[in-house]
Amino acid sequence: MKKKDLLRNVIQHVDIKAIDSTKIIDAMREMSFTSRDAARAADILVRMINDKGSANMLTLAGSTSAGGCMQVYVDMVKANMIDAIVATGASIVDMDFFEALGFKHYRGSQSVDDKVLRSLYIDRIYDTYIDEEDLQKCDRTIKEIADELEPRPYSSREFIQAMGRYLTKNARKKNSLVQTAYEHGVPIFCPAFSDSSAGFGLVLHQVKRPDAHLSIDSVKDFYELTQIKMKSATSGLFMIGGGVPKNFAQDTVVCAEVLGVEVPMHKYAVQITVADVRDGACSSSTLKEASSWGKVDTVFEQMVYAEATSVLPLIASYAYHNSNWKTRKPRRFAQLYGA
Repeated sequence: MKKKDLLRNVIQHVDIKAIDSTKIIDAMREMSFTSRDAARAADILVRMINDKGSANMLTLAGSTSAGGCMQVYVDMVKANMIDAIVATGASIVDMDFFEALGFKHYRGSQSVDDKVLRSLYIDRIYDTYIDEEDLQKCDRTIKEIADELEPRPYSSREFIQAMGRYLTKNARKKNSLVQTAYEHGVPIFCPAFSDSSAGFGLVLHQVKRPDAHLSIDSVKDFYELTQIKMKSATSGLFMIGGGVPKNFAQDTVVCAEVLGVEVPMHKYAVQITVADVRDGACSSSTLKEASSWGKVDTVFEQMVYAEATSVLPLIASYAYHNSNWKTRKPRRFAQLYGA
């Protein structure tokens, strides 16, 4: 088995602009179980977008970007549905920035012999393959970007902005999420930024420059994201997966309170997840549970228990074809920080 034979079938990203899911979502609204939940989630997302005063945050965890949903998030930013993004470092660096550099994700198999993959330097995300040699080139590109910046603490938002600026001149694939968000003034936060390919690149940067290097300040991230909440009377969360990005975005309400600023709970909230609630987690609590912490209101909230690639394109496509995003004013929250 040769490497080129395994890295042959490129993942194709779904296009919500070309596929109108209105009829199927309308049908699912009259059904039961996950179908009805997904339809209600689509309705809440439309409400978020149509609410001109709402600051809408997209949170990303998991591997949906590698799995074919990368263009969904790009189109949501381009259509002015989303005002800020909170994500895992892997979603932003290992998947999106990685493809912007010209590299690919490939369709594979979850039943393959992983020892064979390791011998060929192929990484596996369930049934998706990544060339580890390409990923290490991505690591080194992060180092190159860091080497050009002033040595000081940066929020992940600041560093990702520098990545977006880099792509405007060097991208092999245009319209990545990092570049699109940069060009539309949509800040991206990765509170666990080092837990990704970026971490390896920044380690290289710091080892090579022990006396003059940059670092990532996650506390600065928290304050910057909270400023968005404090500037917005109304806010909504569209959450893919859970974990740190979900909790980070929800906690802005509590952080504002700690700072002495009274803000309302997030008015709108949708979470798509396969996590279980019975262990007290659900990848950072159910939305109703989050209400007890003062984070999320319970009028317009919906949990959708499904693997995200199966329902996200339907929900996002419905919002694209049925909301008033064309008349929505861009918030350009990146300008809060002088960007």
